[in-house]
Amino acid sequence: MRAHRSVRPVPALAGFLLAAALALTGCSAGGDDSAGSGSADKAVGQERAAQQGAGGGAAKGSEATAPAKLPAQHIIRTASLTVQVGDVPKALAEARTATEDAGGYVGEETTGRDEDGDEHTEVVLRVPADAYDRVLTGLAGTGKLLERTTEARDVTDQVVDVESRITSQRASVARIRELMDRAERLSDVVTLEGELSSRQAELESLLARQASLKERAALATITLSLTETPPRPDGTDDDPGFTDALAGGWDAFVAMLRWLAVVFGAALPFAAVTALVVLLWLRLVRPRLPRRPAPAPATTALGPLPTARPAPQPARSPVGPAEEARTEEREED
Repeated sequence: MRAHRSVRPVPALAGFLLAAALALTGCSAGGDDSAGSGSADKAVGQERAAQQGAGGGAAKGSEATAPAKLPAQHIIRTASLTVQVGDVPKALAEARTATEDAGGYVGEETTGRDEDGDEHTEVVLRVPADAYDRVLTGLAGTGKLLERTTEARDVTDQVVDVESRITSQRASVARIRELMDRAERLSDVVTLEGELSSRQAELESLLARQASLKERAALATITLSLTETPPRPDGTDDDPGFTDALAGGWDAFVAMLRWLAVVFGAALPFAAVTALVVLLWLRLVRPRLPRRPAPAPATTALGPLPTARPAPQPARSPVGPAEEARTEEREED
């Protein structure tokens, strides 16, 4: 009977100790929870560290665990064509029709004429990637192909990188919003709102870049130049001759006359105004100005000084030529 009574208190003591340990563990966990939620700066710092490692370690870990999956290819295709045609407007209309039938659209367009009066047009066409080769071949066959340039650039790595960053950025924004819901102090709310605005702006920038890359890969760009000018044959002598020099001299002479006419036309209003001012001065203003008085003669205490008069010349009697000759001979003797 004594042995049976001594065994009973052992399970009761063990249960009490286990309950006390669980209570202490729960209190410490609750204390850590309240301290962590009250410090927004610490939570934001941990979130930044997690965001920085999300692009590297998390992606590598997912690649290691998930099976290898080949991403869809994203290739940006561009081409440039120069085609000689007999009728530029007609060829341009055919290019528009082919582009719209393929599901694309016409972008920029420039039309003009050269010195010889030949029309030329440059137009940018955007066509789906699956119809790129077909449309390019059709455009090259509208006339005589003078020049063709094509380029294909693979941007698959850029698209995958942007998508990964978008995923991590969205998760970061969601975590910041959870922290804002748990924040109690006004300073913590203000700090978290600033972080949320910054990360949302970065997320929108990544989304815009992703849309641009996908749009450029989905629609190929074809720059089509249509011209009526025939290409210069090989072996043509480009050295100027007599007729070229004569034509150049005549053009320079005509240009000089044109510039002289321009200068004369520009100076004519000033000359007319100047002549009118001079005429008004001579006809109206100058006659009304007071004239200067004549200088008064010099005077002394005894009266005005007599003016000097020229001495009278002795009158000579009219003599003939013979007498003048005799007079001269006498003077010489």
